[in-house]
Amino acid sequence: MNDSTDNKKKMLKEMIKQLHEGVSPQKVKEKFKQVLKNTSPEDIARIEQELVKEGMPREELQRLCDVHLAVFGEQVQRQEPHVSIDHPIGILMEEHKILSKHAERLGIIVNMIEEACDSVYVGDALTELQSIVKDFVDSEKHYLREENVLFPTMEKHGITEPPAIMWMEHNKIRENKKKLRDLVEKWNTTPFIDFKTKLGEVTKLLCDILPSHFLKENNILFPAALQAITNEEWTEARKEFDEIGYWRFTPPQLLTTSHAEQPKSEVSATSKGALEFETGTLTKEEVEAILDTLPVDISFIDKNDTVKYFNKAEKRIFVRAKAVLGRKVHMCHPQKSIQTVNKIVEAFKAGKKDSAEFWITLDNRSIHIRFFVVRGKDGKYLGTVEVVQDITDLKELEGQRRLLDWET
Repeated sequence: MNDSTDNKKKMLKEMIKQLHEGVSPQKVKEKFKQVLKNTSPEDIARIEQELVKEGMPREELQRLCDVHLAVFGEQVQRQEPHVSIDHPIGILMEEHKILSKHAERLGIIVNMIEEACDSVYVGDALTELQSIVKDFVDSEKHYLREENVLFPTMEKHGITEPPAIMWMEHNKIRENKKKLRDLVEKWNTTPFIDFKTKLGEVTKLLCDILPSHFLKENNILFPAALQAITNEEWTEARKEFDEIGYWRFTPPQLLTTSHAEQPKSEVSATSKGALEFETGTLTKEEVEAILDTLPVDISFIDKNDTVKYFNKAEKRIFVRAKAVLGRKVHMCHPQKSIQTVNKIVEAFKAGKKDSAEFWITLDNRSIHIRFFVVRGKDGKYLGTVEVVQDITDLKELEGQRRLLDWET
C-alpha cells in the first residue's frame, strides 16, 4: 500500500469516527470533501470492516449507516452498477425496483384507508392492501438469495461487515413485514380507528427502511461484490439463485432446473465403490439419496466450526446454497442468534452437553430444531449436526395406525 492510499484510508476512518461521535454530516462533508471525491464503495466497505475489528459494535455501525450516506451522498449514488438483468446483481436490482413500487403503492393505499371514517368505505382498498402485503411476504426469496449465496461468496473474499450489516437490516424488514401481515389478517378484530393508527405506524417503518436499504445495497454492497467476485463464482451464484427460486421477477433464461427436476447423473467410478459401515454397505449414490429423501433438513459443522455438508431434502424448511460450504457457522445465522449458536458448539466441545433443541412457529407451521454433538469412537469431537423438521402433522397424530392398517 503506497503512502497516498494509506493516508486516504486514515482520513476515511477519521471521518467515519467523527460521524459516530456526533459531528454533523455537513461539517464532516466540508472538512473531508477532497478525500470524498475519489471514494469508492470498496473503500467504504473495507474501512467499516476495520472499524468493527477495532471494537466498534456492529449495531452502532448499522444504526449510523444512513448518516454515512448523507455524507457520501453523490459519490455513493454514482456507483450504482450497470449489469444485465440475467446477472445475479441485475436480478436483485430488478427486484429492488419492484419492491420499491410496491412500497409506494402501499403508502397510497394506507393513506386512503386512514382517510376513511368507517371500515365500510375501504372494501376495495383493503383487498388491494391484502394483495400487496402477501407480495411483501412472498418476496422472502430475494433476501434468502442474498444471505445464502451473495453474502458468503463476498465473505470468501474478505468482505464480511457490509453483508453482516445488510443481514441485520433484512431482519428489521422481516419484523415489520410480519407486523404488517398480522395486522392486516386480523383487521376486523380491532376497532377501526386503532387499526388505522397501527397500520400507519407499521407502514411508515417499512417504507422508511426499504429505500435506504436498497440504496446501500445498490451503491455500496453490489459494487463491492462486483469488484471482488470472479466470473466463475458469478456463474455458480446464478445457478444457486435459480435453485432457490424467484419472486415477482424471473430472469429470461434459467440456468438450472429445480432440484426435483434435475436429471440423475451417471454414477462415477468413485461412487461405485462401496462404503463399508459396521452395519452394512452403501454406495455414495445410495448414501446421498437416503439423506436427501429424509423429511428433515440436515447440516453438518465440522470440528473447526466450518459448514461442511447439507442435504437437499425435497421440501427444505431453511434455504441452503453451496456458497455456504466452507463458511464459519457464526456467519450463517442472524446476528441475534450467533451468541446462542456459539454457546451450544462450545458446550458440545467441552463435553457439557450432547444436544440442544428449540421449536418455533414459521408460516403457521411448527418447526423443531435440534443440534446434536458428533463424536468419534474415541470420544473426540468431530462436529455438530443440525436437524430441522416440520412437526405440524406429527403433533396431530392420535391413537394408532399399525402396519396392517396400511392400504395401497
